[in-house]
Amino acid sequence: MSTIENVARRGVLKCMLSAGAVVPALAFGIKPSTIQDPARTPVSFAAVAGEKGGQDVYGPYEVVEDWPKPLSQLPGHEHWTWGCIDGVFAESPNRVFIFQRGELPLLTRPVSTPIPEFGPSLSFPINSLPFRNAGQGPVSSAPGPESEGVGNWKGKYGVDGRWENCLLVLDAEGNVVEAWTQWDKLFKRPHAIYINPYDPEKSVWVVDDARSAIFKFSNDGKNLLQTIGTPNEPGDDETHYGRPTFLAWLPDGTMFVADGYTNTRVVKLDKDGKYLMEWGKKGTPPNDKRPGYFNTVHGIAVDPITRYVYVTDRQNGRAQVFDENGHFLDQWSYGLPPGHGRTQGVYYLYMSGDRYLWAADATTSKILKYDRDGHFLYSWGSFGSWPGAFWGVHQFSVDQDGNLYVAEVENGRVQKFRPRKGANPELLVGQPVRAAWK
Repeated sequence: MSTIENVARRGVLKCMLSAGAVVPALAFGIKPSTIQDPARTPVSFAAVAGEKGGQDVYGPYEVVEDWPKPLSQLPGHEHWTWGCIDGVFAESPNRVFIFQRGELPLLTRPVSTPIPEFGPSLSFPINSLPFRNAGQGPVSSAPGPESEGVGNWKGKYGVDGRWENCLLVLDAEGNVVEAWTQWDKLFKRPHAIYINPYDPEKSVWVVDDARSAIFKFSNDGKNLLQTIGTPNEPGDDETHYGRPTFLAWLPDGTMFVADGYTNTRVVKLDKDGKYLMEWGKKGTPPNDKRPGYFNTVHGIAVDPITRYVYVTDRQNGRAQVFDENGHFLDQWSYGLPPGHGRTQGVYYLYMSGDRYLWAADATTSKILKYDRDGHFLYSWGSFGSWPGAFWGVHQFSVDQDGNLYVAEVENGRVQKFRPRKGANPELLVGQPVRAAWK
């Protein structure tokens, strides 16, 4: 065979191989096993292995449609809907607590209209974006009971919002089965809701940052059992808090309070709620890296084995790790740039029973997974107001069936997700510790 023929043969082979032409290649004596087809051995991070198409919009979950049922189905609430929902906690699939800032008027999406009074080439609402922020703005959710005045709120009670149904309980189908309306006037700015995983009585704890107080109720909601902090008197001593945000417990009942918006400390209490100690100093955002300095203490989780305390330092875009007495151990960034991203940043921090850390990032609209050393493992989520999208995830909870419940402050709603068939269990948000009850 001539040199020209050899060159031509190699050229034809190259073209065939690059196009995946396996059958014609056999004519040249080439074995199929020597042809590398990258499509046969993909590197995949899909939540459901081997799935064809898709893009993990909901990660390892699917949205449960028509959950919850519209608030407007309640008698006397035909023209109202969910307000800014800060808190959600699943005691069981059939008993899910919702903690919200009253109700907002039920609206349909307005037609996009030019607003030249604000500038040229502007219109509202902007196509494809949510048209109402339930949590922030001059006429967002009401600022507490009408009897206490409107403060900086520019809305009108009965028109722009009303202070009702702050604490509700939903069943597995999303129906309202309990309404703790007897406590509506006790609340001013609902922020988080829990059941201590080590409490066999399953008492319900709520954090109200505007009251600068934490309230403990009997599981049926009939009795207020305890108040931590002095309501309506913010401060930074043993009996006064400065807009606390979240809670966490150790197996012996030791409780930690993230305190909070005004204060910049973590407070440690014993099992009876007695003050033990505190740590934290005011930092200089948005890039303070000094250990133990905080700006907006807005997330806290504890490891029941090591008793380490993980704290979200929101405005500085980081997590800090301490032992249970406030000795600094470690820190890592959530990966957000300084500026607006860190002003929003991670809203919620949670340690699952398998001892992984999960975070809700309001800037990227993602649920994040880390190991205990801060190594990033997985994330999913998309911004929007359509079913399954996120805007301002503030707290989430997992029930005994693995369903995930997500409370959104900006969207003003709670959503329920069920695990997808065949989903990688490592990518599902782990269930919480339930040491004292199932």
